[in-house]
Amino acid sequence: MGGFDMESLVDATAGAIGSLASTTILYPLDTCKTKYQAELRTPNLRKYRNLSDVLWEAISKRQVLSLFQGLGTKNLQSFISSFIYFYGYSFFRKMYIERSGYKSIGTKANLLIAAFAGACTVAITQPLDTAASRMQTSDFGKSKGLWKTLSEETWGEAFDGLGISILLTLNPAIQYTAFDQLKQRLLEGQLGNPQSLSALTAFLLGAASKCAATCLTYPAIRCKVMIQAAESDEDTHEESEVKARKTVSGALNAIWKKEGFLGFFKGLRAQILKTVLSSALLLMIKEKITKSTWVLFLGIRRFLFLSKSRLKSA
Repeated sequence: MGGFDMESLVDATAGAIGSLASTTILYPLDTCKTKYQAELRTPNLRKYRNLSDVLWEAISKRQVLSLFQGLGTKNLQSFISSFIYFYGYSFFRKMYIERSGYKSIGTKANLLIAAFAGACTVAITQPLDTAASRMQTSDFGKSKGLWKTLSEETWGEAFDGLGISILLTLNPAIQYTAFDQLKQRLLEGQLGNPQSLSALTAFLLGAASKCAATCLTYPAIRCKVMIQAAESDEDTHEESEVKARKTVSGALNAIWKKEGFLGFFKGLRAQILKTVLSSALLLMIKEKITKSTWVLFLGIRRFLFLSKSRLKSA
């Protein structure tokens, strides 16, 4: 463990565990949201008029468990991406403070570091994200496994939406920057200089910061879902139209032609509900288990040190 920065490793582990828990708890809502966002029809021909229609479809087809289709892939993607993101964010943030000599980090620097950490994360985990979206938008009960989903596509198709995903690194960058700045101000104003927020405070700050980030970036979020789910749509499309929808300009044009300006914000309330709850849970869990994770890693490091000392003396 000597080759890792301990503080960044603890932060990454706590964040990954928090992400895994929040993803699992809210996954049925995420599936409903994704299927609702992926649908592109004129108002008179919509299959889903609101989020609850997706849930009722699963119930009427006796496929309630299909609301969890793709959960394993989503959890894998969520855990890996959160670990990489939090490790990179914490590591580069700490490096900046040490080299700049400042006691705290400014908003601009925080945004740049968060965006860079997010871009690195997306580049590594994009195939898992694409596969999870395809599984979620498949017909209930007809979702394929991770390997089959990826093996039936070309390497390029596994990275569908990569460009817009990199653009969307602004979302967590805005979220975590807002969260860290608010957290820093709250902790500085408290007596005794506590090291962590209460669970309720962390939840509320997480919800507020994610809500702001989601509203600012939502049109890009919907485009990303449409690009990744282009071949999962139940409508019959010409091959040229499907290919066009796999580009950012094609997805934007399709939304504008069929749904108008408000189409860019279709599913916004569902997105806010899911992402705000998910991020608030993630940050709340992360804040509460960070100290326990520190104790665990210190115990492991001490055990490895003692074991190494005994081997040398033997």
